[in-house]
Amino acid sequence: MLWRLCKKRRLRSTEVFPEDIFLDSKNLPAFDTQQFEGRLEQPIKKSSIVLLGSFFVAIGVLFVLRLGNLQLMHGNAYFERSEDNRYNQLPMFAERGIIYDRNGIELAWNRRDEGVDVPTRAYTRDGGFSHILGYVSYPKKDRAGFYWQENFIGKSGVEKKFNTLLEGANGAKLIERDATGNASPNSTLIAPVSGANVTLTVDAKVQNEMHKAIAALSESVGYDGGAGVMMDITNGDIIALTSYPEYDAEVLSLGKNTSLIGGYRHDSRKPYLNRALGGIYTPGSIIKPFLALGALTEGIITPEKQILSTGSISLQSPYDPNITYVYKDNKAHGWVDMRQALAVSSNVYFYSTGGGYADQKGLGILNIGKYTRLFELDGPTGIEIEGEKTGVIPSPEWKEKNFKGDIWRIGDTYNTAIGQYGFQATPLAMVRSVAGVANDGLLVTPHLLKDDTIVYPTKQITEVATSSYDVVQEGMRMVVTEGTGQLLNYLPFDIAAKSGTAQVGISKKYVNAWIIGFFPYENPRYAFVFLMERGPGGEAVVGATRAALPFFTWLAEYAPEYTE
Repeated sequence: MLWRLCKKRRLRSTEVFPEDIFLDSKNLPAFDTQQFEGRLEQPIKKSSIVLLGSFFVAIGVLFVLRLGNLQLMHGNAYFERSEDNRYNQLPMFAERGIIYDRNGIELAWNRRDEGVDVPTRAYTRDGGFSHILGYVSYPKKDRAGFYWQENFIGKSGVEKKFNTLLEGANGAKLIERDATGNASPNSTLIAPVSGANVTLTVDAKVQNEMHKAIAALSESVGYDGGAGVMMDITNGDIIALTSYPEYDAEVLSLGKNTSLIGGYRHDSRKPYLNRALGGIYTPGSIIKPFLALGALTEGIITPEKQILSTGSISLQSPYDPNITYVYKDNKAHGWVDMRQALAVSSNVYFYSTGGGYADQKGLGILNIGKYTRLFELDGPTGIEIEGEKTGVIPSPEWKEKNFKGDIWRIGDTYNTAIGQYGFQATPLAMVRSVAGVANDGLLVTPHLLKDDTIVYPTKQITEVATSSYDVVQEGMRMVVTEGTGQLLNYLPFDIAAKSGTAQVGISKKYVNAWIIGFFPYENPRYAFVFLMERGPGGEAVVGATRAALPFFTWLAEYAPEYTE
């Protein structure tokens, strides 16, 4: 009872009556509410205290864990970062390695202009080097003046291929600053490491003269351009490799002369194209030495057997007796054996030995493919710099792929046998192949880096007898002494060669002109190729021999070490 009575009293004491509410709303007692007078205070709940305490404990635990992570686990790394934040780092650009020719002549070097941090790349002004040397991309800044590209980057040629050797390692100047940003009088220097120098196999003087000869003929006759290669047949050293026209490597490296750079891009003569290894061209008659080797090896003809050339051969169509196909020679040569056929470049002889005619058995298209591939006329050669293309040797499979439903015919074999139809090759592949003829079947790897510690791969062709090489070499010598290359017969040293022209274009109004060969004839040491691209055709074609003559004349007088 007592407990119930007390409970009623507590209920009555906490009961709020309506009149009290209205009285409070008027604040009749005049409580100072700013001092919390007239308010009913209630104690904070224990659960609230526990919840708030747990929150602060959790925050404290996270703080301790984070502090431990920063100090114990990653303390050193953040310390080093904080130290770095005290410095302004200015790059000190490394000197890029110098590129030399085989005789120590500088081909690419560095220039430092006063007040400029970044050295500029300078290139030889001798002609014909742009495609070999290539160009670079300079370090680049953003608008705030910070370098987002801190290194030179080789973009093509030797500059790209040997970029890792040439680039070196940049240094830095570290300027310490205090919390207010003021620079300390002391600074730390990390010295740059210069790049390694590179020596090439090319001879700058020979390269320049070869380029001059090709440029002069191109401009005087109207060829779109040209290319030349000279290679040591014993080891693959490239003595000269040039392409005309070319670009200015310094202009491309700086990238400021946008009008000239745009002109390069829109020039129909394609100055960016390295014709020596990136251009593929119809070879024409310069493939005849390789067919001769194939014919001798297969035993389908002897060197002494003669074939009559009356100026053409004719074949009647097997499908229509009223249609006769005529395959022309460059002239009526009469009776010619293999050496004479090479000398005068008789098409009829190679139609007959290539595809067969009358009682003369032919190699056939499969063997033509076999022997031209044996000498790797279609490449690639494996030279270091980028951009080398592979050629094309026509075959029935090639024709089916490119001319759906059109069968292989004997006329296709005839045209392939004289280096026409779909035949294509690069000048570099041709210089390697003709070196194989001079070497009695040894194919070397063309290369530009002069380093005697590197052993470059070679390939020995064993299928062809030495006696067969003798015949073909003699025929190529007769090209100069009494055949199509007689302009070279008056030099003070002996050359063996094979010239050729190939009709190009839909209307056949233009020609590619070639001359390939080796020298000195008695003891071969160097192979060469000259190509003139897309010049005027017709009766009075000016061939590539006209570019070779001034070059070899200069070589005999000013660089006789190559001719002895």
